[in-house]
Amino acid sequence: MNLARNHLKILAGYGLLLSAVLLLPATSFADAKEDKRFRENIRTVLRKHCVSCHNEADKKGGINLDAFDFVVHVVRRGELFEKVIEQVESGAMPPENKPQMSPEETDSLVMGLRRILDNALMDPDPGASVMHRLSHREYQYTVTDLLGAEFSSRDFFPSEGSGGEGFDNQSNVLYITPLMMERYYLAADSLLRQVRQDEGKWRELVPEDYSPGLFRKLIGWFDQTFGDGQMQWDKPSQMAEEVLLPFTQRAYRRLLSSEEEMELMAFFNQIYFDNWKDPQAFDNALATVMKRTMVSPHFLFRYEANQPVDKPYPLSGFELASRLSYLLWSSMPDDTLLNVAYREDLHDRQVMMREVERMMADPKFKRFTSSFAVQWLGVEESLLKPKVDPNAFPELTESIRMAMYEEVVDYFYYVFTEGKNLLDLLDSDYTFLNEELAAHYDLPGVEGKRVRKVSLADSRRGGVLGMGAVLMATSLPLRTSPVLRGQWVLEQLLGDRVPPPPPDVPELEEAKDEVHSELDLRALLEKHREAPACQGCHKNMDPIGLGLENFDAIGRWRNHYGTVEIDASGELGDGTVFSGPGELREVLLEKQDKFAKSISRKVLSYALGRGIEFTDSPTIRLLSGNLIKNDFDSHELIADLVYSYPFRYRRSDFRERYKDI
Repeated sequence: MNLARNHLKILAGYGLLLSAVLLLPATSFADAKEDKRFRENIRTVLRKHCVSCHNEADKKGGINLDAFDFVVHVVRRGELFEKVIEQVESGAMPPENKPQMSPEETDSLVMGLRRILDNALMDPDPGASVMHRLSHREYQYTVTDLLGAEFSSRDFFPSEGSGGEGFDNQSNVLYITPLMMERYYLAADSLLRQVRQDEGKWRELVPEDYSPGLFRKLIGWFDQTFGDGQMQWDKPSQMAEEVLLPFTQRAYRRLLSSEEEMELMAFFNQIYFDNWKDPQAFDNALATVMKRTMVSPHFLFRYEANQPVDKPYPLSGFELASRLSYLLWSSMPDDTLLNVAYREDLHDRQVMMREVERMMADPKFKRFTSSFAVQWLGVEESLLKPKVDPNAFPELTESIRMAMYEEVVDYFYYVFTEGKNLLDLLDSDYTFLNEELAAHYDLPGVEGKRVRKVSLADSRRGGVLGMGAVLMATSLPLRTSPVLRGQWVLEQLLGDRVPPPPPDVPELEEAKDEVHSELDLRALLEKHREAPACQGCHKNMDPIGLGLENFDAIGRWRNHYGTVEIDASGELGDGTVFSGPGELREVLLEKQDKFAKSISRKVLSYALGRGIEFTDSPTIRLLSGNLIKNDFDSHELIADLVYSYPFRYRRSDFRERYKDI
């Protein structure tokens, strides 16, 4: 019988796959035609003029153009091919020392690539939809809001990596392993025990206790002695329903179906009436059902329903409420937002903006800055587990590291809620300090342990480049690293991807030879740039990093290497000259287009919980363009973000159709 079922399952699987093929003949033939045109025209030019340098073995600039055989592959790397078009049109590629393209070849390449990329962006696409498990951070805040209990996910769960743009909420890396599932069971049990030990918190969840009266106990005894022992009565179920249905709806972040309600109460009745003589039977049964809810996929995953359509469709009100809440609060929607999702239309811009303003005014919005900011800047791990040598830098105490963390979080929170000018991230005349951190920065006049807004008297610090957390995260254990700092500015602030070094170029440390101190860094970097393969990246990275050399490896200001004065001047590849961090920040302020695109890309990735794809290009252009038009107003950025197409729409994940094959 089982064998027959397996055969039927296999046949059904083949049937589904055959149906998928038969339903899409036009698309398949169209793709085959486009693929043929790509291989005959575009790929031919690429292989003639580009692949000799940009191949799997050499990968000049970290680029391999010999790996593209189909149009879909070109679309997936659309941003790369936009740069190819830009380089060819400007005459930068092929290089002067290589054979040049004929006008016909240039037209074939540029116009062919443009046609492919334009076709890919013709229809709006919200991007891939992947089931999204709660990240450890989201789980921690969710159980806090659900139960009122404190919980440390970092200490309880195995560590999880980051994906996409460097955030821990990226769905493609949020797996569930057997170990994780075991820890979820233990976490739910531990949390409910903690809440039950606090009578006040438990009564917030369960306002009234229940125990059967004497008459009910006598009837129950009679049923167990002379009957079948299966007697049930309504009162405990009615009281439990008033607790469990609202609790589960909040945990699932949506209304329950009638089948779910019946199943939930049947489970409660089974547990309660099997143990009703126990004085704690009512509370025990409630806690058991709550525990079951907290290990359900509907709680652990931010579930969004797949609809049986091939085109994108709008999210339901509850699904959109969850996206909004996990963006702004890193947690589940509150009752107000759930009511709005049920009674109003969150897709209405006025309704959405009203809720956004309310949620950003809530203290829970600080979770956004403590999650997004520290991950975007890449400072979280270096503050919690510093990589600097404690023997070389004994001054870096735990309290200073915590003050650095608060500086980042409070600064971002102020910029997003009160300052409302995201350019303050690049340069400002204030920061957030307490007495200890101010002394570490050699800034007088700050007293007390509380971190607060402090005006800066000079241009040494200001913006994220003056923060100890950033300066420490971009240093080595024993010294600063101009290369790491320059790369960080290019990638995190300006959005310029820095490719890995060519395999035949030695690491900077290996090329160091006789260079042993920070005093020799400038000479070492100049020597490193002599290699032609290194000049392209290092001509911008190195000057930026050297412009921050007045800050040591733990963020303190210095004017000298020992007795030798520091030279913090630099010249970028475009000829821009600056001296010191103050002038460097002025240079960055002139690159508003790049900064707007970079922060738009980062915040979109964080909001969607996935990496950025080429089909997101229109949304990034919209966000960055509006950001510049609105003078980098942070509220306007959030408003445009939550009303963007990929935030409010999804397309079905059709992999679910074949998951049982």
